[in-house]
Amino acid sequence: MGGTKEGPRAIIEASSQLERLVEGYGNPGSLGIHTTDPIPANGGVEHSIQLASSAMQNARFWNAIPVLLGGEHSVTNAALDMLLSSGEVGVLQFDAHMDLRDTYEGSKFSHACVMRRVVEAGIPLFQVGIRNFSEEDLAAREQYKVGYYDASTLYRRKDASGLTLPPTFPKKLYITFDVDAFDASLMSATGTPDPGGLFWWDAVTLLENLTEGRTIIGMDVVELAPNQLHHPSYTAAKLVYFLMGLASKRNT
Repeated sequence: MGGTKEGPRAIIEASSQLERLVEGYGNPGSLGIHTTDPIPANGGVEHSIQLASSAMQNARFWNAIPVLLGGEHSVTNAALDMLLSSGEVGVLQFDAHMDLRDTYEGSKFSHACVMRRVVEAGIPLFQVGIRNFSEEDLAAREQYKVGYYDASTLYRRKDASGLTLPPTFPKKLYITFDVDAFDASLMSATGTPDPGGLFWWDAVTLLENLTEGRTIIGMDVVELAPNQLHHPSYTAAKLVYFLMGLASKRNT
């Protein structure tokens, strides 16, 4: 096992086992999928973020939808420049953790701080599936007026079909999906496989409902740490392909 650095490779390899059609969304692959070379990670975190940021902005220049595969959740920092140049846009975060600390283990670019960088930049944030809390996270959530459907709320409702984003939330969305948003029984291959999370159809229903009437300008799927099992990598690959289908439908 090589940790999250092996996540992108595992997702791409597992994607070869996917069927081409996504139920309700046709064949997203028919629109064209270009896989870039891996972003080098040997020049320091900030350098890697700059390289990934340039790649994402280049994709937007060509009217493509950038899909960033992690890797640690810190890679979402690479989307900030693109988001800030895209007009009014909001971030929809699926995660077990808020990631709203100011610093973590001495770094402002840690996976535990990535959403703090988002809200500090003035970008609206809505969180889904959170079930782990720190005092600093909760204080930042209140300070920056972050919207949320925590895991406990979703569990008590039993039915996510009526949930939507607030009408004032931006119409353009960037989706960041940490795979630990999934329940540990579905997603064991991550740094913190956590009970009480989302199952497949929970996630699909929420993604469909929360993006209704909006466009998706980019996305990332992060924190897969492949293990000896195949199904977590396959699940992550299926999620990526579903998100591609969802984006293609929402953007037409």
